[in-house]
Amino acid sequence: MKKSVLAFGALALGVTFSAPVMAADVAACLITKTDTNPFFVKMKEGATAKAKELGVSLKSYAGKVDGDSESQVAAIESCIADGAKGILIAASDTKGIVSSVKKARDAGLLVIALDTPLEPADAADATFATDNLLAGKLIGQWAKETMGDKAKDAKVGFLDLTPSQPTVDVLRDQGFMMGFGIDTKDPNKIGDEDDARIVGHDVTNGNEEGGRKAMENLLQKDPSINVIHTINEPAAVGAYQALKAVGMEKNVLIVSVDGGCPGVKSVKEGVIGATSQQYPLMMAALGVEAIKKFADSGEKPKPTEGKSFYDTGVSLVTDKPVSGVKSIDTKEGTDKCWG
Repeated sequence: MKKSVLAFGALALGVTFSAPVMAADVAACLITKTDTNPFFVKMKEGATAKAKELGVSLKSYAGKVDGDSESQVAAIESCIADGAKGILIAASDTKGIVSSVKKARDAGLLVIALDTPLEPADAADATFATDNLLAGKLIGQWAKETMGDKAKDAKVGFLDLTPSQPTVDVLRDQGFMMGFGIDTKDPNKIGDEDDARIVGHDVTNGNEEGGRKAMENLLQKDPSINVIHTINEPAAVGAYQALKAVGMEKNVLIVSVDGGCPGVKSVKEGVIGATSQQYPLMMAALGVEAIKKFADSGEKPKPTEGKSFYDTGVSLVTDKPVSGVKSIDTKEGTDKCWG
């Protein structure tokens, strides 16, 4: 499986431009949240390799940090001006970017949301993504079953992404609650729950330093916290560092989403209890294929049957399986990982 995923390629990193292939007559753009998060690094590699294979000229852009929507808006403007046929975007501000996306679509570009649905989702022509709600449910169910009877008295903290609550953040958050047995209240909003088990929410910007600071903040609110849901694995590692600094690393169950090779290694080492693995190489490569097909025939991609988006798959990775929750171990997770 790893060979088939890696077949999408592993080319150079960077935020600027991927080298156009010779005689390419189809131009496309990839716009990611950052160029440092391994998930988006691999997304770029998958898009770049597929573009080279298909003869598509690809330009890549990224925000300075997760949450930098202004850079993404500027990138869309550049793509329109350059005459691109399509844009692949992992949006930082899923509501705020919509007017810029509309401008691109009005100009005749195909716009595909990668990983993170826009708000509303049909603001893009299509969405290629992990089922993020399912990803959250899987780690929520696993945490609940792992804790057993102690789950009803758990102290749960949420290390989220950014204050703007992008859809990927909301879906994973709410999915975890559903899996763990917490009433989500408004399923489209983070932070309105009234379950006594919830210690609180904090934001991480999806990186280790943010995870560490957010974990410290939640520990100040309630040092008896014993379950942590993290938006991604870098945030999870930061949370673990904060817990280890106060001798609590063995007292708190950490779950996450991503499935990158460093994250799977963290599961194997016991830093993370379980993670939901997604497949960014495939996601981006399929997006480039869709833009090429649109340029050649005018045909737009269709969603997975029974869903409103094209589902690129998710697997729960843990070495401590529980009854009723399908999972793979870290050996298989390593075969399928990225980064």
